[in-house]
Amino acid sequence: MMKMKMLHYYYSLCAMLLLVISGTTVVTATDHIVGANRGWNPGMNYTLWANNHTFYVGDLISFRYQKTQYNVFEVNQTGYDNCTTDSAVGNWSSGKDFIPLNKAKRYYFICGNGQCFNGMKVSVLVHPLPPPPSAAVAAEHSTKSASPPPVLLDWGLYSLMVSIVLHFYFGLDRIGLDLVN
Repeated sequence: MMKMKMLHYYYSLCAMLLLVISGTTVVTATDHIVGANRGWNPGMNYTLWANNHTFYVGDLISFRYQKTQYNVFEVNQTGYDNCTTDSAVGNWSSGKDFIPLNKAKRYYFICGNGQCFNGMKVSVLVHPLPPPPSAAVAAEHSTKSASPPPVLLDWGLYSLMVSIVLHFYFGLDRIGLDLVN
């Protein structure tokens, strides 16, 4: 009888955890490697490369190159158009640079050792994250009321996890397991 209760208890716990995991949406950032397998080198059409990617806030843009030959500068549009680093807001020279795209805006990157004139420059437009599906559906059905929308996800998952932990901790005592020697 005792084994049946324990087995039932663990199956219930596994089912609850599976339910929690299956209802969780995972959002991951994309690492966009400039030039893909050809990397950051002269003679590439980086405009074409950038146009074939969609960039979102939180993504990374990565530059792979020979660190003794090239580098990366983030500049404004004037620096990009004129291949100058006077307006640089960032510079990297490790050969494997991972740059976070933290704002929805247009970013401009150039090589600062003169290779910008040979095409080593790229401009990317970073979009805001799309709203989660539940928010989009809620926005469609919302009316012009003064009350804010209900907040279900913020505390719902947290309280479910806390209740599972409490159930597990206090439930062990009820089925006769002794956790303390």
